Amino acid sequence: MIRALTFVFITSIGLAQQPASNDQAQAKSIGVGAAPVAGAEFILDGSRAMLDEKWIYWEGPGFKSSMPIKWKVVEDPVNGGTCIMTDDRAADGGKYGAADIVTRKPYKDFRLHVEFFIAKPGGNSGVYLQNRFEIQVLEGDRTKHGMGAVINETESPYEQFAGVGKWNAYDIVFRAARFKDGKLTEKPLVSMYFNGKLVHQNVTINKVWGGPRSGVDGGNDGGKGITDTPQGIKLQAEGHDVRYRNLWIKELALDQPDTSFKE
Repeated sequence: MIRALTFVFITSIGLAQQPASNDQAQAKSIGVGAAPVAGAEFILDGSRAMLDEKWIYWEGPGFKSSMPIKWKVVEDPVNGGTCIMTDDRAADGGKYGAADIVTRKPYKDFRLHVEFFIAKPGGNSGVYLQNRFEIQVLEGDRTKHGMGAVINETESPYEQFAGVGKWNAYDIVFRAARFKDGKLTEKPLVSMYFNGKLVHQNVTINKVWGGPRSGVDGGNDGGKGITDTPQGIKLQAEGHDVRYRNLWIKELALDQPDTSFKE
C-alpha cells in the first residue's frame, strides 16, 4: 500500500509548480491511487495499527464475532505493500451484519475515498455511509442491488467496474439528512465517481435498506425512520475475499442540498 501511494505523491510534487485546471486538480484526487485532498485524514491505510486504532465491529442485531477485529492484513496482489481483507469466518454464508467493521469516529457530511479489490467472481461486500446507506460492492450484479449502486435507489453503473483482480475506486460526497424539531426535513444526498467517472449526482436516499442487520435505523419504520445522529463509515463482511486500501475522508459542512464535487 505504501508503495502504491508513493507514486501518487511524487507525481503531485512534480506538477506542483505548474498551474493546474480544476479538471486536472480533480483528476489527481479521484480514482485508484488518489492522494488525500487538503484536510482529509486516512482511516484505513492497509496496516494493522490503523485498523485497530480507527475501527471496531458494529455490534448490531446480527453480530457474531468478537474483538479484536478478525479481518486480516494481507499482501496487495497488484502493487505490493498491504491491504485489509474482509476475512472473518463469522460472516461465512453471506451473514451480513455478523462481522462488519465501522469507524470509531462518526461523521455527518463528508467526502470519502475508498479503494477495493475483488479476488474472485461473486465477491460481495459494501461501503456504508453513516452505517446506514450502502454503496454496493458485488461482482456480477448489474441491477439496483449491484456493483456501484446506491443500493435499491439507482441502477448499477457496472460498466465502470475494472474487473476481478483489479483495484477499483469510489469517490463520494455525502450530505446527511436534515431535521427540525426532531422531524426529517431533508433526505440524505450522495454523488459518486466510480473509477474516475461521475456515475451518481445528487441522488436522494429514501431509506435504510436491508433491515436491522444492515445498519443503523434499518429496523425503524421499515428503514424510513432515520434518526438525527452522525454515524461511522462501515465496511461489510460477507465471507468473501474482498480487500480494501487507501481510505481517506474529509469532513464537510454542506449548508445547501448539493453534493457536487468542489475540488
